[in-house]
Amino acid sequence: MDANPRPLRRPASVVQLLRQVRSSLVYLKASGCTGFDCSAEGLATLARLGIPQRDAQTGTLPPADQETPTEADVVATVPETLDAIRADLGTCTRCPLSRGRSHIVFGEGDPRARLVFVGEGPGFEEDRCGHPFVGPAGQLLTKIIAAMKLSRETVYIANIVKCRPPGNRNPEPDEIRCCLPFLKRQLAAIGPQAICTLGGVAAQTLLESKTPISRLRGRFHEFMGIPLMPTFHPAFLLRNPNKKREVWEDVQKIMKKLTT
Repeated sequence: MDANPRPLRRPASVVQLLRQVRSSLVYLKASGCTGFDCSAEGLATLARLGIPQRDAQTGTLPPADQETPTEADVVATVPETLDAIRADLGTCTRCPLSRGRSHIVFGEGDPRARLVFVGEGPGFEEDRCGHPFVGPAGQLLTKIIAAMKLSRETVYIANIVKCRPPGNRNPEPDEIRCCLPFLKRQLAAIGPQAICTLGGVAAQTLLESKTPISRLRGRFHEFMGIPLMPTFHPAFLLRNPNKKREVWEDVQKIMKKLTT
């Protein structure tokens, strides 16, 4: 068991809490966990979660009023935040992309956003300033977000990889493998109602699919228990403005999902 349990986020309804638990379990599965053990470390982790432990000598459980942690107890014992994940990332040198970057583009927006946009990686402008989607494609994304009656401050924007691939090429599998766990932790910390992937690389990576984006878009999939809508990348729209109508159809479905 992970010695640093995943966050369950803010106090919420039982339904929301169960959804977050499910997301965390999916994350553990995606991270290669195959089960749970009874090692001292595992038991210590359970204790930190507030789960009652049997007495080592008598085998009895604690009194009933001490058995069930409240939501506040649970939230208080699962402290991972976006800031903590960013601190863990540090001055990352886990893959060769670190050698050519100017800035790590961690992601930004509302830490409790209902909607998270995920692109493939930073471009020139993003690498220069350290913020996601600030170039021409980012400006178009900002317009799309505004058309959804949202703002960049009320959503969260991130990428599959956090450092710019040379020449804006697609990230290599090893680079994705190093970076993806941090994105998963970000999604687990935020707990959005929906994810919108931008472009083929982001959708194919999260869905573990080789299906073209033209066939993935237009309907919801699921990632970490969260509805995921793939759509075209804004940079693609700049080259193919006739595809804007399909993107608008996709984001309208997201808007409807956010109201349910």
